[in-house]
Amino acid sequence: MLNSKVGQIIQGRLEGCKVHLGPEALPELYEQGYFGRPRGKGLELSLVEGAYLLDRSRVRILQDGKEIDFRTFFQAASSLEKGFEFRYVVYKDLRERGYYVQPGRPDFRVYPRGGHPGKGPAEFYVLVISERNPLPLKEIIEPVRLAGQMRKKLMLAIVDEESDITFYEGRERSMAGMMIDLEDGGQATLLEDRVVLWDIEASRLLHENGFYGKPVGERLQLSLVESAYLLEKGKIQLADRKGEPVDLPTLVSRAEQIDGDFGLKLAAYRDLREKRLVVKTGFKFGTHFRVYKQVQGTKKAPHSEYLVHAISPDHVFMPPVLSRAVRLAHSVRKQMVFAYPDDGIGYLEIKRLKP
Repeated sequence: MLNSKVGQIIQGRLEGCKVHLGPEALPELYEQGYFGRPRGKGLELSLVEGAYLLDRSRVRILQDGKEIDFRTFFQAASSLEKGFEFRYVVYKDLRERGYYVQPGRPDFRVYPRGGHPGKGPAEFYVLVISERNPLPLKEIIEPVRLAGQMRKKLMLAIVDEESDITFYEGRERSMAGMMIDLEDGGQATLLEDRVVLWDIEASRLLHENGFYGKPVGERLQLSLVESAYLLEKGKIQLADRKGEPVDLPTLVSRAEQIDGDFGLKLAAYRDLREKRLVVKTGFKFGTHFRVYKQVQGTKKAPHSEYLVHAISPDHVFMPPVLSRAVRLAHSVRKQMVFAYPDDGIGYLEIKRLKP
């Protein structure tokens, strides 16, 4: 826990984007509270650290030889450092929860309770996000991978318009199931936006053993993405209503006219199926797929473990949309995963976090 002892008020000066303090700050601020970084014989604070300590009357700050108050400092810091006001809200919140927090990549490093710099490694890297700012996928993936390489967790701290914070964890997800898919299908017909498999026994086996399609009577109706996968694997033969053969490129072209996300969905569907997972539509949850590790019989299917949404490499998240997706997944006891092309398919899991 943080040391609550408050000693003398230490004087510093604002120079550029740093606050510089003398050697007296080292025992008082760094050794007791792990604020700042030692530089030469003194201590250097980031702008958020300077604002936090100024607000708590732990430091006095001079600019051009004149002492400035918290309002003046905050306004100056906001103009010097983009996103300062959001980072300050998150820094203050985490400090007041009892964590030691140090500025670093991507925004902060947070040490576990009972730990501190020099005693043990940080637990989280923190990425601060404004509710109003679009968030490109690559701006999450890069810190997620950095955190993973350093054996840390990535905390996404989203600050809303009222300065409330919602915390999430982002991580790369390894997807694997336990299904063995050995059944073949038969002759099927492409209709408007779905496919009908005519063979009754093949319909039963594909549905019971692979959880493909939806039985309508004794015959199976397949979605376009299921049909493309099965056609690609040679498990069905496809024709149009006139009996003319339909090959995979023709089916994909037709599907892309109906569904602009079809290419992304097919790539994710293929990868998930080949990882021995069962993949069904996630429409009722507002996602592309719901995904099961295993389905043993279809009379009483288990709850799916994942909701998976396929996105492009240049996808841009809007934080309110991301928040709704994660909250919905949490409310139905599933994990929210985003699938994206990345030397194959990569998987990004986002979940709620309670610091």
